Amino acid sequence: MSLLFDSFWRAVAYGLKPRVVVLSFLPLLLMTALALGLGYLYWDGVLDSVRLWLESSALMNSISGWLQSFGLGNLKVVLAPLIVIFTVTPFIVVFSLLVVALMMTPALTSLVARNRFPSLERKRGGSLLASLWWSLVSTLLALVALIVSVPLWLIPPLILILPPLIWGWLTYRVMAFDALAEHASSEERREIFRRHRLTLLGIGLFCGYLGAAPSLIWASGVLFVAAFVVLVPLAIWLYTMVFALASLWFAHFCLAALQGLRAERAQAAVTPAPPGAMPPDSLTLPLSHAPDRSEPTSPHQP
Repeated sequence: MSLLFDSFWRAVAYGLKPRVVVLSFLPLLLMTALALGLGYLYWDGVLDSVRLWLESSALMNSISGWLQSFGLGNLKVVLAPLIVIFTVTPFIVVFSLLVVALMMTPALTSLVARNRFPSLERKRGGSLLASLWWSLVSTLLALVALIVSVPLWLIPPLILILPPLIWGWLTYRVMAFDALAEHASSEERREIFRRHRLTLLGIGLFCGYLGAAPSLIWASGVLFVAAFVVLVPLAIWLYTMVFALASLWFAHFCLAALQGLRAERAQAAVTPAPPGAMPPDSLTLPLSHAPDRSEPTSPHQP
C-alpha cells in the first residue's frame, strides 16, 4: 500500500509541473476540434431523431405525464439533449484516453524515468506495434462492453456505475502496458501484472470514476446553452488532465515496481547458500565404484 500512495502523491506533484500542463493542451486542441466539428455537423439531426423517438414512445409519454403531475414538465425540454450527451460521453472519454495515451504517456513516462529512475535499464519489451495492438484490442473490448450495457443505463444507479467501470478497466489495460513498454522485458511485464494486478486495476477504476466528474459539466451545458461552447472544451480538458494523472500514477508505480523486482532478483542471485547445505557437486553419486589399480592386490587374489 505504501507504494500505491507514494506513487499517487508523486503523480499529483508531477501533474502540476508546467511541462505537463502544456502537454495537456495538445490532446485538448485535437479533441475540442473533433467534438465541436461533429457537434456542428450532426447535433441538430441527432437531437431531432431523439425527440421523435421520445414523442412516439409510450414509456416516455408516461414519464412525461408523471413529471407534469409534479410540476416538472419543463424537464421534458432538456430530456432529449441529456440523452444524447450521456450516450455520447462514454465514447468521448474512451477517445480522450487513447489520445492521451498516444500523445502524452510516452513523454510523461520518460519524464518520470529521467527524474526518478535514471539508471533503470531499458529492455524494450513492448514495441510500438505491440502497444498499438494492445490498445486497439482493449478499446474494442471496452466499446463492445459499453454498447452491450447501454440498456442497463436506464436503471438510474447503473448509469453512474457501469461506464466509469469500463473506462477504469480500459485505463488500467492501456496505461499499465505503456508505462512498462520501454523499460521492462516481456517476462518482467507479465510478472508485475501478476503481482500487482488488483492494485493496477484499482488505480484504473479510481481514475475511471474520477473521469466521470466532467460529465456534470456536459449536463450543465444543456441547461446553460449560451455557455455550452465554452463548457465543452473545459470538460475535455478535465478528461485530459485526469488521464494525464493516471498516466503519471501508472508510470511512478510500475517503474518503482520494476526496480524493486530487479533488485529482488539481483539479491537472490548473490545470496549465499544456507549453512549445512551440501554443495551441488556432492549431490552427484557415482554409478559404480572401480577398484584403485594402484592399491596392492590381496595375496588370495589370482
